[in-house]
Amino acid sequence: MPHSAHPTPTADIDRVIRIFEALTEHSLGDLGTIYAPDAHFVDPFNAVQGIDAVEKVFRHMFESLEHPHFVVIGQVVQADQCFLLWEFRFRFRSFRSQVDQVVAGTSHLRFDAQGRITHHHDYWDAAHGIYEKMPLIGTLMRWLRERVNR
Repeated sequence: MPHSAHPTPTADIDRVIRIFEALTEHSLGDLGTIYAPDAHFVDPFNAVQGIDAVEKVFRHMFESLEHPHFVVIGQVVQADQCFLLWEFRFRFRSFRSQVDQVVAGTSHLRFDAQGRITHHHDYWDAAHGIYEKMPLIGTLMRWLRERVNR
């Protein structure tokens, strides 16, 4: 997919990080300030296009989990794209255990000339990051991982 290689200002990337780290169910409208209207978003569970669809993905996150939030721990910037290294912290809403969960991942972001995200692709291990932490599925996933590693 062709894209221009204009440099994305550090201020645009810093703004994106601030919005992601401060994101709440009530601030989902702020996503429209950092995403292009027809932005693509991909993660292990979703592949959507358009700001309304992106907001829906994040809305579902807040409906499904307790206290979900991102902590950006690093960044690599090259021209009109960057990788953000992050930790996603949350608690499962539907399980009695109130143990804080942490999933490590990275986001590949591509920006337009206005500093808005046009492509957002999240990379993280759904099996290890989520499924292995769930009570029943987790037992099965850990057993399968042990079998494969033998």
